[in-house]
Amino acid sequence: MTQGKDLKIRLKIELPGGVRLGYGKVDLLRAVAREASISAAARTMGMSYRRAWLLIDELNKSFASPVIETRIGGKAHGGATLTQMGEKIVAIYQAAEEQAKTAMAENLSDLAACLAPETEIVTETGTVTGDLAEFSETDEA
Repeated sequence: MTQGKDLKIRLKIELPGGVRLGYGKVDLLRAVAREASISAAARTMGMSYRRAWLLIDELNKSFASPVIETRIGGKAHGGATLTQMGEKIVAIYQAAEEQAKTAMAENLSDLAACLAPETEIVTETGTVTGDLAEFSETDEA
């Protein structure tokens, strides 16, 4: 049975101008901090460099100062780093996410109790187990 702790909250904050700050952009900031590169961060997240750059540019323009600072490549070995503002944004978002999770713990537990029982479907062998077993493909409608 699914428990409230198994459910996830995905916090999304609407900023002025229709910009949204959510787990995807925050994960991108974390990846840039870890990889020290926008292109490497984009690769680890399965997105194009252009998409990552556009998201970062949107964030850089949304806050009082840039969240990512870039260095030009070539002999100087370019890269990207999280600025103090970027670190602050990640920390604020993470704290807000934890507060939301704590505040909603009881609600999530109640919601988990309303979910359908978990089932297991084994597709490699074609067998179905769990509550869905009674509705196998061989039954007629």
